[in-house]
Amino acid sequence: MVQKSGRFRRYHTWFALGQRLIDAGAVLLLLPVLCLGYGISYDQPYQLAAVLGAAMTWIAMGAVDAYRPWRGARLWQEMQTILVAWFLVVAGFLFLAWFIKFTGQYSRLVVGAWFVLAPVLLIGMHIVGRIFLRVLRQQRRNSRTAVIVGAGDLGRDLAERILDADWMGIRIAGFFDDDVRKAGGEVSGLPLLGKSTDASTYVRQHKVDMVYLALPMRSEKRMREVYDALQDSTTSIFMVPDLFVFELMGAREQDIAGLPVFALCESPMTGPFGLFKAMEDIIVASLILFFVWPLMLFIALGVKLTSPGPVLFKQRRYGLNGRLIKVYKFRTMAVCEDGGVIEQAKVGDVRVTRFGAFLRRSSLDELPQFFNVLQGRMSIVGPRPHAVVHNEQYRKLIKGYMWRHKVKPGITGLAQVSGWRGETDTLEKMKKRVEYDLDYIRRWSVWLDLKIIFLTIIRGFAGKNAY
Repeated sequence: MVQKSGRFRRYHTWFALGQRLIDAGAVLLLLPVLCLGYGISYDQPYQLAAVLGAAMTWIAMGAVDAYRPWRGARLWQEMQTILVAWFLVVAGFLFLAWFIKFTGQYSRLVVGAWFVLAPVLLIGMHIVGRIFLRVLRQQRRNSRTAVIVGAGDLGRDLAERILDADWMGIRIAGFFDDDVRKAGGEVSGLPLLGKSTDASTYVRQHKVDMVYLALPMRSEKRMREVYDALQDSTTSIFMVPDLFVFELMGAREQDIAGLPVFALCESPMTGPFGLFKAMEDIIVASLILFFVWPLMLFIALGVKLTSPGPVLFKQRRYGLNGRLIKVYKFRTMAVCEDGGVIEQAKVGDVRVTRFGAFLRRSSLDELPQFFNVLQGRMSIVGPRPHAVVHNEQYRKLIKGYMWRHKVKPGITGLAQVSGWRGETDTLEKMKKRVEYDLDYIRRWSVWLDLKIIFLTIIRGFAGKNAY
């Protein structure tokens, strides 16, 4: 049965190549279908665009590693990778068309439909591929047998995750552990197969596909012994880092000139994902400003007529990587505070003007921050920026507080749409806001951004905590 379960994995390279050919072919064939549907001749310019689109898809999907084994990864991770790849294709295609001044020969309707439908088609085909592999795994034609060396917290957590995600097709035979108190028993419903030194013999006898070394960091010597013994087999060996001792932020493996390193605290918005986030900000901010500029003129006039002073209030904040930036807001108070002591607005605050109170309740005072987004200082979605003096105060009181600055501050954020907007008059309230901010960074995706923007539109512009 084990032999049967591992048959299909030998063909992964061919499967990935076939998937790459299908993706490029789909992009190539979609354009003539759209031309036919819109009654436009599929002549030489469209033929050239189709070939270029297919070639760029081949390159971009490879560049973002879209054809790596996705066993163990969530669907949204694969979808996000495909969207980033297609964004690179569109950006490259538009730049090339502009550079050679070839845009006038295309129907905007056809090309626009192509740009929108192609990623939908690609995602759909990859979902079909996932279903195909899942069916194979259910029939034990694409499953693998694994054992876990180490039955402590790390090993049990790993086993529970694998058991909960049966779609990965990994079958755990059991644990190996040196704790004599566990001998002959079960751990997380799985048998204890022996001591760690017995693992290599078991693996060879039962043709185990994968071994996970889930030992604590202090067991380096024992881990080396097990690893050396396993080299006398063809099993795949994976080390599960004992990272429970750290609070991770954007943890992932990297490579430095061939040396693997593991990032414990890193922004998820780097490389092509950072470019995608930046383009998301530019597009959304430009669209919003296009529609709200008349409202902004009215608000500016209202601020000027209702109280003396400037229309805009500029306050220093910490931006990306803790650099100082200036954030714009419509002035809502009779005084402008940006010194060593800043008191947050409270209910019935005498500093807030009558018109300013309306702006603060509706969050309309923050509309000028869309210009901060276009300047590259802020993002549409991200942790809300705090005053410099508050940053210096809370970074000493809240563990991991400064990790908020691994990404650009946002006009709205997960904390705001989750009810943690407004005054943070207690340390616990600020801890809760930071908790949501860090959770946003850990779970960041385009879909999460869109969800937060949608929730902000529905319920985030006004709230009981805004004053």
